[in-house]
Amino acid sequence: MRNLRSHSGRIALISGLLLGLLAQHASALFIVNQPWVRPAQRLQATEAYMNLTSSDGATLVGAVSAAAGSVAIRAPGKTTGNLARLPLPAQRVVALAPGQYHLVLGHLARTLKVGDRVPLTLTIEAADGARQDIAVSADVRLHSPIDDEMRAHHHAH
Repeated sequence: MRNLRSHSGRIALISGLLLGLLAQHASALFIVNQPWVRPAQRLQATEAYMNLTSSDGATLVGAVSAAAGSVAIRAPGKTTGNLARLPLPAQRVVALAPGQYHLVLGHLARTLKVGDRVPLTLTIEAADGARQDIAVSADVRLHSPIDDEMRAHHHAH
């Protein structure tokens, strides 16, 4: 019983701290899930993928990376032509994925090998025009984390 009380006390404290942090900042919450980048050679281009969710709705207006000379937002099926903005509707996951919207990292500063990490900074614009930079550390991998997880479970059976 004592451990149960201690455990629920910790949960209440952590929940309170999280709510306090959320209340201190804007009421919007922005989540980046499963960021990853395809391997590529130095000076080449590659693609970055991730899932983006905004509680109140926002817009992705840009991205930069120390690993690349340029980062561009691209629409599905387009080989050229960058988007200036990508709307992120409230409460909806926007998947940056192969064959869908994605980021293109151009003029890579170094070769990106499986297992490396790539720093990215996403610039998000709220409905009121306020901008926020979100730091992301993406894994260099051949497939999305979900695909790799599904493969691992499939081979385990």
